[in-house]
Amino acid sequence: MTSDLSRRNFIKLSLLATASLAARPRHESPPDDTQNPIGTGRVASSLIYIYEAPSFGSKRTGKFSRDSLLRLYEEIHSSDGPSYNPLWYRIEEGFVHSGHIQRVDGYHVNEPLEYLQANKILGQVTVPFTQSYRINRNDIWKPLYRLYYESVHWISGIKIGPDQHPWYRLTDERLLAHYYIPALHMRPILTSELSALPGVTHPEDKRILISIQEQSLTAFEKEIVVLKTLISSGLLEKEKTRHDIPTETPLGSFRIRTKFPVRHMGNGDLTNNPDAYELPGVPWTMFFHESGYALHGTYWHNNFGTRMSHGCINMRNEEAYWLFRWTEPVYEPGKWYTYGSGTLVQIIE
Repeated sequence: MTSDLSRRNFIKLSLLATASLAARPRHESPPDDTQNPIGTGRVASSLIYIYEAPSFGSKRTGKFSRDSLLRLYEEIHSSDGPSYNPLWYRIEEGFVHSGHIQRVDGYHVNEPLEYLQANKILGQVTVPFTQSYRINRNDIWKPLYRLYYESVHWISGIKIGPDQHPWYRLTDERLLAHYYIPALHMRPILTSELSALPGVTHPEDKRILISIQEQSLTAFEKEIVVLKTLISSGLLEKEKTRHDIPTETPLGSFRIRTKFPVRHMGNGDLTNNPDAYELPGVPWTMFFHESGYALHGTYWHNNFGTRMSHGCINMRNEEAYWLFRWTEPVYEPGKWYTYGSGTLVQIIE
């Protein structure tokens, strides 16, 4: 393989690709009056502020930029709110609100596959973030998207990189573009993990009720509640998206029509700007509206209970995964998507 990257420059490239493991939280030990950390959080927005107390009304004492990793020492449900999400974290420097902190407590590296048993399989990122690269026609590796913890992608090949370690080739299901990440950073998803969850009733007895006012989702089997959780629906329509689609979630009765285990959302541009509106690898996506509204997992915020989206129903990743397996139509492993007239989705004000 030829490349314009010197060995020194490729070492830099490899270090960038593994930055989420190399970048430790800023301080190596907690102050004397703290216990051991309860977890690790990734800053999921371009900027967050540190506060003197768990309140937006308290003094700002600092800030963190996107993808900083923070040691979290305590969860605090603040009486100062905000009411929709009063959860704050104590860190060494002070307090940060949880709304733009992605918990990455279980991050780890993986044993690379030696070969693929199919032309494509699903994989899940298991590190806080990893830098992907494209190879252009001159065989030069160029940075592309930054991929995040618990996002899901299609693995379509294995390649030994210039660092002499395996890298997975990922295929973007929307753009059909190929890019690469270190195989250490992705866990292949087993077919058994995609099997349908058994219900206690006939599939037609399943339904989903979403309340915009409460920012809640409730899943029923007949009248039995099997899941109740907070969500984030679409923002009030101040402006439309680039494709002239309203950002407010539509009200009414719908059916889940198309299920993608992974979907690239956003503008669909090839860019290495982490602040661009590009969300590759959105997991466990269930489309219910012809304009492209869906229920899906979320790795770019943790602010459930208030409007945050461009019209879709944002969910916690683990709850979207459960719902993906519980709802109809049943996803057929190995396919880009599965289509059918599925579970009823009722959206009320």
